[in-house]
Amino acid sequence: MQLREKQKAKRIYGVMEKQFRNYFNEALKIKGNTGVALITHLERRLDNCIYRLSLSPTRAAARQLIGHGHVLVNNKRMNIPSYQVKMEDVITLKPKALQVPSVKKLQEEKNPQIPAWLERKGVAGKIVRLPERTEAEADINEQLIVEYYSR
Repeated sequence: MQLREKQKAKRIYGVMEKQFRNYFNEALKIKGNTGVALITHLERRLDNCIYRLSLSPTRAAARQLIGHGHVLVNNKRMNIPSYQVKMEDVITLKPKALQVPSVKKLQEEKNPQIPAWLERKGVAGKIVRLPERTEAEADINEQLIVEYYSR
């Protein structure tokens, strides 16, 4: 069960094993609940933020947008999908990215589902505060992941 939960989280966020292990080790260093810290680290990835802002249809598409250089963080080109966003960071898409059909379709949506820790205006998004556990993927049991790595 523990292994399956870890694999599910890795698949959801599109992270390889070594990188996931590094996120877990970072979460261990933070005081408080390790599982919550792990989920917070995963939620703060740039590719996840673009997906959660409804600027791309999937996390994989968000990774591709970032990899092709279509994303600006605080008006600086960012091509690293695993970049950890901080509070008050502003994420925008370059005008060329708006020509991508899937991005264009998402821009026409009237009421996108955006979590409370993010704020979106047009093609720009801002990190208002750090994400909480209740705002992350609901079907992940982070306690099983912590137990897996603690054995």
